[in-house]
Amino acid sequence: MAGFFGLFDYTKEGPGIEKDAPKKKTFIVFFETFFRNMWKLMTVNAVYILMSILIIPSGLANVGITNVTRNLARDKHSFMLSDFFETIKKNFKQGLIVGILNALIFGLMFFATRFYWSNTGTAAVLGLGVCLAGLFIFVVMNFYIYTLIITFNYSIKQLYTNSFKFVFICFKNNIICLFSLILVYAVNLAILLLIPSVQFQILLIELLVAFLTFPGFRFLMIQYAVFPGIKKYIIDPYYKEHPGEDIEKRKSLGLDVEEEFNDDDEDDDEGSDEEEPEIESKDESETEGEESDTESQE
Repeated sequence: MAGFFGLFDYTKEGPGIEKDAPKKKTFIVFFETFFRNMWKLMTVNAVYILMSILIIPSGLANVGITNVTRNLARDKHSFMLSDFFETIKKNFKQGLIVGILNALIFGLMFFATRFYWSNTGTAAVLGLGVCLAGLFIFVVMNFYIYTLIITFNYSIKQLYTNSFKFVFICFKNNIICLFSLILVYAVNLAILLLIPSVQFQILLIELLVAFLTFPGFRFLMIQYAVFPGIKKYIIDPYYKEHPGEDIEKRKSLGLDVEEEFNDDDEDDDEGSDEEEPEIESKDESETEGEESDTESQE
């Protein structure tokens, strides 16, 4: 998959992580990050829901909130709404196209599932099974699609192809993430059904909680699920072949960098005034209006 490698979008410095700090469990780090940023995420969540309601399809809103939660998951600073709208602007075309395609595909799956569900016989059972399997695959693909949009220079075809591969390559993480989200939905639904006497009041509270917290919660959880696979199968293979490139940018994402390369870079900087070639970011290539090769520059 290294051959599909695109270009990173590193635009802001993060606080970083101490090298010798003990590593916490992923779910602990997730909840710490979420609750630490919950209040700041509320405005982004509100704008996300409004955009999802007013703008159909919601691909543009997904692009914006994906960038915000990616920054938080990577322990980078985020300007929240500023980053949200800036990312939409920079990825408007792909976000819109993917949103339309996803709406059409989900719509076809819904009608096909409903058709087979309402019929009987072996063919109907098989058809229903295929639809449910396809729905599962496509839902998980969407865990990756928007992260790939904002991180790499992929064509629409590559976005869907690579997302499909990640469904199976990172199957364990995908299952854990999907069922965790389903559990959250189920708990909220159970609260409404098990307390009918105050259902209206609980419904209002549930809607308020969902409106202010759930979009960020969902996309942040997805970031913690998908990044290990993206790092292992795209980022690491590239930097294994190019170990001395983008040292500071890799540090800003919390990626491990060998000390020997830091020393080499310092020596090179002292002995030469020429600028070293670096990977052109996706944002830079789009701003200039030029197509950038998905493989690294030498």
